[in-house]
Order: sequence, then C-alpha cells, then structure tokens
Amino acid sequence: MRPHGTAPHGASAAAVLANAAAIAGGPANAGQHAYGTLDETMNRPETPSRLMPIPDVQSSRDERHLAIDRVGIRGLRYPLSFADGEGGVHMTVATCGVYVALPEEHKGTHMSRLVALLEERATPGAAPISVVGLREFVEELVARLGAPGGRLELEFPFFMRKLAPVSGVASLLDYDVRLTAELAGGTFTSTVGVAVPVTSLCPCSKEISDYGAHNQRSLVTIVVRPRESVGVSELLRIAEDEASCELYGILKRADEKYVTERAYDNPRFVEDLVRAVASRLGADDRFSAYTVEAENFESIHNHSAYARIARGW
Repeated sequence: MRPHGTAPHGASAAAVLANAAAIAGGPANAGQHAYGTLDETMNRPETPSRLMPIPDVQSSRDERHLAIDRVGIRGLRYPLSFADGEGGVHMTVATCGVYVALPEEHKGTHMSRLVALLEERATPGAAPISVVGLREFVEELVARLGAPGGRLELEFPFFMRKLAPVSGVASLLDYDVRLTAELAGGTFTSTVGVAVPVTSLCPCSKEISDYGAHNQRSLVTIVVRPRESVGVSELLRIAEDEASCELYGILKRADEKYVTERAYDNPRFVEDLVRAVASRLGADDRFSAYTVEAENFESIHNHSAYARIARGW
C-alpha cells in the first residue's frame, strides 16, 4: 500500500506536481504549484514552512563523549572535470570519498551535503578539479559542515594522447590517478598519485642469453606530497622515462621494431626502476615526501617482482 498522497509508478510529471500541491494545500498549475517549478520543488529546503517540521536527528546531541576521526561517503562515482596545469581540462568519472571529523557532542553528520559539493563541481560551467584547487575544496567542505577537519579522496582514469615513436600514429593511453587532500588541526596536506604501465626488460636475461631477453609489462606507482602544485603528466613522464620503454595504444610495424630494440638497449631490474624514479623525485624540492613502487609481471615466472622506496613521510 502506498502512503497517503503518493503518485502511482509511471505517473506523469503534471500528476506528481498536482499531488504535491494537494498535500501542501496549494494550487497546481501547468509546471507551477505552491513551491514554484519542478526544479524548485526538488531543491527546496528540507523543512519548508508549509510542511510539517521533520526532526534533524543528526544534529541531536550524543552523550558517549567519543569524537569520530572520519565519517562520510565512500565509493561514490561521479562525473568530474580535471585540469592538469597547462595540459587542458580532462573529463573523467571519479570514485570519490568525502569525509569530515565529527565532534563528540554531535550524533551524526549531514551526508547529503557531501554529495552536494561534488554535484556543484559536476554542473556545466563549474570550475574543474585541480591539484592546486584541492585546498579550496576541503576548506569549503569543513566550512559547510561546520566540522573541525575534512578529507577528500578521488580516484579516476586519466587519458593521454600519445604519438607512436616512428609512424606518429596517435592513440590514447590510460593511467590511474589518485588525489587526496586533508585539513586537520588547521594544517593542510595533500598527495598526488599515479599508476603508470611501462615495459621492463631483465638485465640478467640479456647478459646470459645468446640472443633475446625476457621482458614484461610493469606498473610503476608514484605518490608524492607536494609543497607546490605539480602536474599529473609530469609524474607520468618521470616513470616512463626511467623504464626500459614506454607503452603506446597503437603501434605500426616500424614502431614495434623501435620499442623492442629500445627495451633491449635499456634493461631494468625492478630495483632499477624504483631507484631511478626515486632519485628524480628526491632531487625535486617541490616534494616533501614520496613513495615509489614497481611491480614486474614476470613473463617467465608465476609471480611478480616487486620493490618499494618511501622517504619523508
């Protein structure tokens, strides 16, 4: 049984408006009713004066004297635009986590407001998400929720159009990006992370073989804590430069010859990968901390080779 005043499934928009107006005790004209247009109805205040007041349970007091470090939403997918420095604006779909710190006297937080922040960034004409804009987003988050702290986590695919090394054929290659930003105790911190697929060729295999060497696809993961803005594409380039060879979406025969020979001329152990990338990050004053991981999906074993370097955390 439907509650009193609800419209049946599949009812027209006009019927829904008329029904809403009847509940509120006002007229329903074509597209108009006691609260205005349909859009205005959907976005009206939670407790309009002409409706029965609804208790705000989240704002009630909690007596257990336990503050919550982080509460919010996780795993929400949302379409967002991302601006990578001078690299233009990229459209993507991000998996989002938005959290606030909750004082001990508050029973709960208003999670719809967390989604509303993302919705505002997804509307046409809204400013895109960017590394430099993460602080502004988190500051707005804590202000809107009246929270002592807040945290944002975004994970999304990032596409770069690359040109094949010989033929020049263009194709897209995807990377994974992870951004975090946190405001706690008045201190702001952020991280920028990328996962970069590359090719690695084994130096030992090359040395001991009369011809050929085993090679495989590898994944280099970089996470930095920046002191100033850094471009995602910069981090991608560092990982690709230090690999045996980078990857491409489309390769013609001349390109395939090139990447095969380039990998053979630049053999890398998994240890070489992390050391080479870490050396470049450590020499860059823009980063106060970094982590580099490399995993080689070995072509001659049923396991991966793995290495990690972390500094400054």
